[in-house]
Amino acid sequence: MQGIVAIASHEIKRIFRSLLAWIIIAVVEFLAAVLFLILLNQFLNPAPWLAGRGATEVVAAGLLQISGIIFLLVTPFITMRSFSEERRTGTIQLLYSSPITLTELVIGKYLGIIGFLLALLFVVALMPISLSMGTSIDLMQLGSGLLGLFLLIASFAAIGVFVSTLTSQTSIAAIVTFGILFMLWIINLAAGTGSETFRIIFTYLSPLNHFNNLIDGLLKSTDIIYYLIIIVTFTTLSIWRLDAERINL
Repeated sequence: MQGIVAIASHEIKRIFRSLLAWIIIAVVEFLAAVLFLILLNQFLNPAPWLAGRGATEVVAAGLLQISGIIFLLVTPFITMRSFSEERRTGTIQLLYSSPITLTELVIGKYLGIIGFLLALLFVVALMPISLSMGTSIDLMQLGSGLLGLFLLIASFAAIGVFVSTLTSQTSIAAIVTFGILFMLWIINLAAGTGSETFRIIFTYLSPLNHFNNLIDGLLKSTDIIYYLIIIVTFTTLSIWRLDAERINL
C-alpha cells in the first residue's frame, strides 16, 4: 500500500509540474465556463422545446454531457506520458528493478492521473452546484451525473495508461488513445444496424449510453459495473504488458 501511495504522489506531482497540465486546466475551465453561461442563458430565455424543463436538466445535465466530450479530448494528453516517458528516458529499467511490484506501479500511476482528473472534475462540478444559490436543483440527478462523469473519465484514464505501456512515443500514445476513446464514443451508431442481438451488444459496449443514463438520474448497477469492468480490465492488461516486457529483458 505504501508503494502505491508513493507512486501516486510522485505521479500527481509530476503532472502538476508539467506546463501542459496547466494549459489543459486553463482550456478545460474556460470551455466549461463558456458552455455553462450559454446553457444558463438558454434556461433563463427558454426556447419552446425547453419549456417545463428545470435548471438541472437544461444546465447541469447539459454541462456534464458536454464535459464528457471535453475529457475525451484531454485525457489522452494526461495519460500519454505515464509509461511512454519512462520507456523513452530509460527510467522504466529502474522501476523494474525497484522493490515495488508491477501492480503497485500501475495502480499508483493510475491513481495519480485520477487525482489530477478529479481536480479538473471538482472545478467543473462547482458550476452546476452554484445553481442551488439561485434556483432549486435536483441534487440526486446532479449527484448521479457527477458519478457518471467520474466513472467515464476513470475508464478513459485506464485505457490511456494501457496504451502508454505499448509505446515509447508519447504522441503515438495520445493519438491511439484518442482513436480508441472516439471509437467507443460513437460505437452506439452501429447499434442501429444488424440484428437485435447485434444492437444489444453495441448498445452495451457504448460508454455514451451508460453515461447518458447516469446524467438522467437513472442510477443502475449495470451502468456502474460497465465502467468498473473497463477500469479493471485495462488496468490488468497494463500489468500483464509490463510483466511480459520485464520477463523478456
